[in-house]
Amino acid sequence: MRGSRIPLLAGICVLMFAAGLAAATKKHVIGFGKWTSVQWNVGGAEDQPLPLKVRALYVDDRLREFTLGEAHDVTDRIFVVRRAFRLNDQLPSDRDKRLRWRWERGGWLLVDRASGRVTSLNLPLFDAFHTSAAWFRDYAGYCGVSDDGARVYAMVAQLGRKKPVIKQEIGPTIAGDLPDAQCELPEWHRAPVRVTFRPRAGESLTFTVRGHVADLLSEPDE
Repeated sequence: MRGSRIPLLAGICVLMFAAGLAAATKKHVIGFGKWTSVQWNVGGAEDQPLPLKVRALYVDDRLREFTLGEAHDVTDRIFVVRRAFRLNDQLPSDRDKRLRWRWERGGWLLVDRASGRVTSLNLPLFDAFHTSAAWFRDYAGYCGVSDDGARVYAMVAQLGRKKPVIKQEIGPTIAGDLPDAQCELPEWHRAPVRVTFRPRAGESLTFTVRGHVADLLSEPDE
């Protein structure tokens, strides 16, 4: 009786190992939904909303995030895309207790096509309202805003590095509630790698980005 159990247990172990191996090598399907136009109440001005186009990000047919703008392929496996989200705008004093939502621009997401993992990127001094980022290779160029909202910085962040590659103060912030009002979208050049910043209040500056391509390591596939 005991001997008959050994083949049975061995067969169960083989099946469990095969199931685990199949799960580990499962290919994930990453896709985007259709573009949808929504209203973006800039600076709380509900009477003058700006149009914003968003689309859903799906992983294996499951909704993971809403995004805006085009995705940037960093490698053939990894890409970045900007996040959009809905924020609960209901006041405690509102008589209408139905949830009140408003759309907002968010930060950037790192998406791994092989593992299906979606990770939020932390770009130093990146202000989701006042600035946008221009990507080249694994670099993000953008105008950062100080914590007190008084100064603008030329910023270059590289994936895989905690500290920015470039952080240079380029002038004061401009008062107002218009998005992307602090500077134009940075312009990239190659050979050598350079990036040009054009702040609204100041002269244009060009920086040479010295360094090597970061080794983009993803977490092991689950």
